[in-house]
Order: sequence, then C-alpha cells, then structure tokens
Amino acid sequence: MNGTHQRDPDDAVRAWREAADTSVLLDGFHAVKHALRFGALIPSALTSDRAAVLALADELAPDVKDALDTLLVQVPDGTLRALVPRLHPTGVAALAVRPSRTANLDALARMPRTAPVVVLDDPRNLGNAGAVIRLAAGFGATGVVTTGTLDPWHPTVVRGGAGLHFATAVERMEVDGLPPGPVFALDAEGEDIRGLKLPDDAVLAFGSERSGLSARLRERADHLVSLPMRPQVSSYNLATSVGMTLFHWSAGRPPGAEA
Repeated sequence: MNGTHQRDPDDAVRAWREAADTSVLLDGFHAVKHALRFGALIPSALTSDRAAVLALADELAPDVKDALDTLLVQVPDGTLRALVPRLHPTGVAALAVRPSRTANLDALARMPRTAPVVVLDDPRNLGNAGAVIRLAAGFGATGVVTTGTLDPWHPTVVRGGAGLHFATAVERMEVDGLPPGPVFALDAEGEDIRGLKLPDDAVLAFGSERSGLSARLRERADHLVSLPMRPQVSSYNLATSVGMTLFHWSAGRPPGAEA
C-alpha cells in the first residue's frame, strides 16, 4: 500500500477518541514497532508526518514498514498533540488491544517453563516497572508479575517498556496466587547468586524500591538470594537488579538456547 487511500483523518480521530479509554497507548515509533513485531492488534495509528515515520521504518525496521503503511493516518500536529499530550519525538502514536488476561495467566501458569517469571513485589516507580518489562522481554522471560497497587499496564509503564508488553505476559497478581515454580527472592542477607544455578522454572522476586520484600513474599520464598555488592553501597536500582539476575540465569544456558 502506498498511502494514497488512507482513512479520512476526521474519521480516524473520532475512532481514536472512542477507543482511547479502553486501549493501550503506544507512544513513539519504537513502541509501535515492537508491538507490531510481537503480534499486537493495533486498530489505530496516527502521525503528523507520515513520510517521516515510514522513512524511519525503512531505516530501522523494514520488517514492519508495510504494516505501518497500512495503519498510519496523518493528522494535523495540533490535533495529534491534543490526543497525546506527551507525544514522543518520533511523532507517532497508536492504540492497541490489551492481551487477554486469561491468556496471560495461562502462559504464566504453564509448566514446564523454559524461562523464569519475574515478580515485582509492590513496586512504586512506573518507569522502573517499564524498564523491567523491557529487560524481561529482551531475555525471553515467561512474564512479569506485579503485586500491590501499581498497574503494570499504566501508560507510563508501557512507555518505559517500549511496546514490549506484547512480547511477554504482564499481569498484576496477589502473592498467594503467584505462578508455580521455586521462588528465588532477592535479599541482601541471601545466598550469593554467584554460587547458584537458577532453574528455568524459577520465579524471581524483587522487593520494592523503598522497603524491599514484603513479609508475605518473604514467607513464600524458597530461596533468598543476594547480588554481589561493594560494602557500604546500600542497593541497586530495581531494573539493574533484574538485569543482573536474568543475565546470571541466561549465563547458565548453552549459547543459542532459546527461552
């Protein structure tokens, strides 16, 4: 498709407004790119410069260019910014259908697993949660589960995840309902991770940025594990801790092994 028969901009804006409250906002080229690559259903995509977005796709992601060419509707810049106030510098945004919770829970519960599940125990920072989801998707983790009040599908989390919510199962759950598998909880008093092999069916749990592991999660843990850290350094950033742990898990797998 060459874009000459794109949808009417006024119709596209009306459709956006009707769907916005029940859809996942994908803000920026990379979020849209990743969502398309991992099978997201995207009913609406808007830009104020169609040619520039397609040129970017041609340069960085030619595998999604045809899909973007079909989806993208050009609207005035002011109209787009009214719909997406924090518009990404790449000037494109889309709405996606959130994956089925039932399907995600089924994926998280399925055993045997070939990759761990990451659990964020009562996280507080939306950006950190998004960064963790991006990391987990990159390592091929089975999914990311949050406990507590933070919504892992909040627009700020999705923005931080760069559209990779669609590459792994992301859900909020209660501690008592966590996916099956041995729980390895990160704690400064735990056993040094360098002496452990993390199994593929592990549930890797990380405490909140402020208060660490909750009492309920600590009781649920089968193993307490610590990351190497210089004395007098109090902690690592949450996403850094997750990245180090997932790398340790992946380092125990043969090169080329896929999750």
